[in-house]
Amino acid sequence: MRFTELPPAFREYMKALLGEEYEAYERCFDEKRLYGLRINTGKADAAGIKGRLPFSLSPVPWTDDGFYYEEEDRPSKHPFYYAGLYYLQEPSAMAPAALLPVSPGDRVLDLCAAPGGKSTELGAKLKGKGLLFSNDISNSRAKALLKNLELFGIPNLCVTSETPEKLAEKLPGFFDAVLVDAPCSGEGMFRKDDAMVKDWLEKGPEFYAPIQKQIILSAASMVRPGGYLLYSTCTFSRMENEEVIEHLLNGSPEMKLEKLPGWEGTAPGIGLEGPVRLFPHRIRGEGHFIALLRKKEDPSRNARSAKRQKTGKKEAVPESAKEFLASIKSPLFANGSVRMIRDCLYLIPEDFPENTGFRYLRTGLFLGTVKKDRFEPSQPLAMAIRPEEFPCSISFSQDDPRLIRYLKGETIALTEKDPGKGQKGWCLVCAEEFPLGWGKLSGDSIKNKYYPGWRWQ
Repeated sequence: MRFTELPPAFREYMKALLGEEYEAYERCFDEKRLYGLRINTGKADAAGIKGRLPFSLSPVPWTDDGFYYEEEDRPSKHPFYYAGLYYLQEPSAMAPAALLPVSPGDRVLDLCAAPGGKSTELGAKLKGKGLLFSNDISNSRAKALLKNLELFGIPNLCVTSETPEKLAEKLPGFFDAVLVDAPCSGEGMFRKDDAMVKDWLEKGPEFYAPIQKQIILSAASMVRPGGYLLYSTCTFSRMENEEVIEHLLNGSPEMKLEKLPGWEGTAPGIGLEGPVRLFPHRIRGEGHFIALLRKKEDPSRNARSAKRQKTGKKEAVPESAKEFLASIKSPLFANGSVRMIRDCLYLIPEDFPENTGFRYLRTGLFLGTVKKDRFEPSQPLAMAIRPEEFPCSISFSQDDPRLIRYLKGETIALTEKDPGKGQKGWCLVCAEEFPLGWGKLSGDSIKNKYYPGWRWQ
């Protein structure tokens, strides 16, 4: 992209913002775009997975599980991508979730979550404990968010498509940590995607700033006393960044800025101590703004609001489902309750907020369906367990062509060396001990039960 293609008003703003660094910013548009992947530490440690990947990877400095890769490597065409072992993410976009303090057992809200890059990292941090509440106001985008979370094997999730105002009305003070990656004018992405320039001309900072101020006030009201709020954008405008934080601090005196740790190449906030700015001419990544705030403790209140209790009769879990779930020796079921809703079975997280009236796309881990007294396990359940936790699993090496055939929905032939040959029943199909989905053993083959909507294209 040639720099002269940028709007004159934006160029003048950046000259005033960057001063003598402006020429370096201009030159960065001639550099190659950077590509990144973030390893799913909920599946295995980053070093262990990195060692198995046939790509040339180098570390992203601001997160332990992020790596740069070369465009020609095409990691989205590797079976490990379908096993949920990593998420493809612009390197700078890895920073917000990495900087939000989250511990297993926390209640965490990702308020503007689609397509799921930050939510998948937050879910990995929780390690199956507590609650991950991921929301996006766009229903279509929320569907993509749900797929990415289930591909990552996140069990303790809820996915909604609601306005921040409605969530705030029903869940005041409910969350230990809230992340707001706010919709913005996208100035930090101009180098990555020149289509963002056209969007900026139609909807610039003046359009987004009022929306951001409304969102951050709703977000802050859902943070418990002592909890954290992280606000981020991929834009440079002070109107969308520091002025939004100042708006929150002026209207919510219980919120206070925390000082974020910088790293080589970061810039401080403008007129505020604590936030960090990322510029593409200073780091190996695109533009971002990140601010962390904490709500003051309130000794007169409990640290957390109580979870909502559901009333009414619960449907009985059919025996076929009980028998199948009993065969899974996993700690999953220690962190929630199994519930039947019509013909579907779910593992509901312990801290799930009941009776809210939200538009849910998913309430907990979808376990499977009951059809004519037969239980059929779900694709998300396959992604959330480990092969040693299920009685029968079959693992293929990453270069075995049968893996691609499985991902395409084909029946898989077994050899004499394969475990399971000659048997019948459900099996967990894996890529080097990492689950991909279900199959049904039938003598010398596996009948394919891989979810059609996820198949290799």
